Amino acid sequence: MFLALRELAFARGRFALMGLVVALMALLMVLLSGLSVGLVNDGVSGLQRLPVDAFAFQKDVAKDSAFSRSVVGAPAVDTWASQPGVTDAAPFGNTLVNARSSRGVEIDLALFGVEPGSFLDPEVAEGARAQNEGEVVVSSTAAEEGVKLGDTLTLEPDGTSLKVVGVLADQHTFGHVDIGYLPLRTWQEISAGVGEGDAVPDRVYEQFTAVALRGDKLDLAAGDRAAGTTAMTLETSFGASPGYTAETSTLLLIQVFLYVIAALVVGAFFTVLTIQRQHELAVVRALGASTGYLLRESLLQSLVLLVVSAGVGLAFGVAAGAALASTPMPFALDAGSIAAATVLLLALGLLGAGIAVLRITRIDPLTALGANR
Repeated sequence: MFLALRELAFARGRFALMGLVVALMALLMVLLSGLSVGLVNDGVSGLQRLPVDAFAFQKDVAKDSAFSRSVVGAPAVDTWASQPGVTDAAPFGNTLVNARSSRGVEIDLALFGVEPGSFLDPEVAEGARAQNEGEVVVSSTAAEEGVKLGDTLTLEPDGTSLKVVGVLADQHTFGHVDIGYLPLRTWQEISAGVGEGDAVPDRVYEQFTAVALRGDKLDLAAGDRAAGTTAMTLETSFGASPGYTAETSTLLLIQVFLYVIAALVVGAFFTVLTIQRQHELAVVRALGASTGYLLRESLLQSLVLLVVSAGVGLAFGVAAGAALASTPMPFALDAGSIAAATVLLLALGLLGAGIAVLRITRIDPLTALGANR
């Protein structure tokens, strides 16, 4: 420890420069982590908050667009409800619409059609649940955009009117669009393009997007065979949200490259440093220090540099993230994600440093005595 700290103090310019690079990486890591969490929340927070374990979609539907392509018939609900392990099965509808409020606020909405009183019917923070046809409950983020309790939303272009009777407590979004919960019958009419006053065919009330399932140890394959559906767990269904897979894959790739670069940069720095102080290390070896002692000192030095620099970058990243969280950008700080990313950054940086300082094992103490001359 003494040798490591002495060298950190003596060569503080070099270590400060390297520390700045690590701090910038830690800052970028926090921002990428916050952006990843923010995009996930903006894309599937509405699905995440549903008390659902799985969805059963139309048979052989494209899994990356199931919510927009699937059409399931009413008999599938009864079939799934009778399957072993299923405690609740309810119809679920989903469609995207454009709307204008009575206050002139234009907003895009993902309409979730649910049966009033079912396990899908959400609790509200303000107002009441949507119990009657033509009523809707909106996300808190929609309220932040100017949609107020008591407003009337006019859907475009068919002119269907929905009265806002409740506001949810948290963010509920799907595909970066605010969610509105409404009675299933109203959703079915909107999805079928039925205008106000038009005759509604009976088949309209027999179709919806998927069967929402809740239960213990669900046998999705057996249920699919019985109901003629394609079931996905809740987490798997996230990939059917618009843009979810592309966005998360892109950010994950960027993060992977960041971690690899961190390991390479730290490794390269300590490789050059080890080469530059090879003669000094040989002197220490000649004085009786073991190879293990030098390795421990070098790794401890790397750890001190990484922890201090990452801590500085983390502090600036959290401060910048707190400022970004108050903007329209989909950004959210999550302690778990940041902690995991920080640990991974430190581990890979230490791995790169560890590989670099292995050169110490090849340092001959005779070098200090002039054997190389």
